[in-house]
Amino acid sequence: MNKPPLSPVNDYVFKRVFGEHLPVLADLLQAVLAMPVTEKDISVVNPIFAADRKDDKLSALDVKVETREYGVIDVEIQLEYYDELWKRFQYYTARMYVDQIRSGEDYSKLTRAISIVIADFSFFTNDDAYHHRFRLYDEQNDVAYPGSIEINILEIPKRRGNISKISHWLEFFAARTEEQFMQLAQHSPAMNQAWGVIRHMSADERERAEAEAVEKARRDMVARLRSAELLGHTKGLEEGKKAGLEEGKKAGLEEGITNVAMNMIQHGMPVNTISDLTGLTIEKIKSLPTVH
Repeated sequence: MNKPPLSPVNDYVFKRVFGEHLPVLADLLQAVLAMPVTEKDISVVNPIFAADRKDDKLSALDVKVETREYGVIDVEIQLEYYDELWKRFQYYTARMYVDQIRSGEDYSKLTRAISIVIADFSFFTNDDAYHHRFRLYDEQNDVAYPGSIEINILEIPKRRGNISKISHWLEFFAARTEEQFMQLAQHSPAMNQAWGVIRHMSADERERAEAEAVEKARRDMVARLRSAELLGHTKGLEEGKKAGLEEGKKAGLEEGITNVAMNMIQHGMPVNTISDLTGLTIEKIKSLPTVH
């Protein structure tokens, strides 16, 4: 392989490896949830929620999974930290729980809603644990609330020095060289299959171009949003003199994000992708003057 392998934390690569190969996905779920999940128990479904209202943001999931016995599961890669992440995780998980039934349907159809977030940074700096599992829990009486929501956060940087199945998968997400992948592939047939998919994708120029385009779009979006935040702060200082500092900052930030969306449209990015990256609704994006 002349070029380095593609990274499994790339959004395109991640979805191809785990969204299209059920034995690989099942093995990861087994490791994280400590449940005997098999490929026969799971199916990958459309990873985008429909917006209920015109002003409602779309909730885009990376790999959404339905299981026979273990509930509905979202598995995602998170590369950047921002302050609203905690609320976002709660919102997505609660939304998965609620969207299992429609108005008037029997509550008995509700099963667990589980989020698995694989972070390429440290959420918690005061401990060395690489896996945190949050559930509804009565701390005083040591009782767990049955069959509700659950959020798992796995931190790739904390993987070292451990030999568990989860840490092996975190090592896999951190791998960047062919030698690292080949060594990790010996741990399980599923990991060997995952490496086989990445090796094939890395050697395919079209696949590599797709993955690199996704990564470039992500980096550009981060840079533009940071610029939008700076614009929001600067404009907010000016607007704050008249309408209050916080409202002015919000107005400037919204203007900056709108400008980012217009620029992405001009570069031919799909409306759904722009909505996922900016948080703007599809209706808002379609109303922008650059959309024909």
